[in-house]
Amino acid sequence: MIETRTDHVHAPGAITIARHGRPDADRTVKINWQGYEEWWKGYDAAGLAPGQTPPEVLVQAAAEARVVFASTLPRAVETAAAAAPDRELVIDADFVEAPLPPPQFSGVLKPGTWGVYARIFWWFGAARGLETRKEAEFRAERAADKLVIAAQDGPVLLCAHGWFNRMLRPPLRRRGWKCVQDGGDTYWSCRRYELIR
Repeated sequence: MIETRTDHVHAPGAITIARHGRPDADRTVKINWQGYEEWWKGYDAAGLAPGQTPPEVLVQAAAEARVVFASTLPRAVETAAAAAPDRELVIDADFVEAPLPPPQFSGVLKPGTWGVYARIFWWFGAARGLETRKEAEFRAERAADKLVIAAQDGPVLLCAHGWFNRMLRPPLRRRGWKCVQDGGDTYWSCRRYELIR
């Protein structure tokens, strides 16, 4: 009898991508565009507002993860540390949020409103000397590769940012990864991707 050897291909682990928890920042202030630039610098420097705990779905994803990634910004690092306490984190600037340079027009608005205008203007090319959309898309390709490579050895978790997390979706799709659990875009939310062969 001739034995037939079958090589079993090891399936990659899932990729879970989470948005950070609620930052310690005042969103009720009304400011002009220069004020929004300063506000955003403070937002990037801020950690999480006190009194928050990660949801069970994120804690479970962290427990399963072989590697836990975070962007270099405090709100992402603190989110990863809350979900995966006592774990060594892989902190990588490739996962930071895409920039939000506000348009230079008159008006006094809340930070959330400035953020909407800034994202629209940035999307259509008004980067004002910061990272452009094209550059961010290239970074998203590189970041997706890092997640896919890490997932070859087991599940991974990334704690990062709302808009850049969305920018990771097309590169992951092109690499054969499908969102199988969609938790939305609120603070602490996460999406789970699996490789569809």
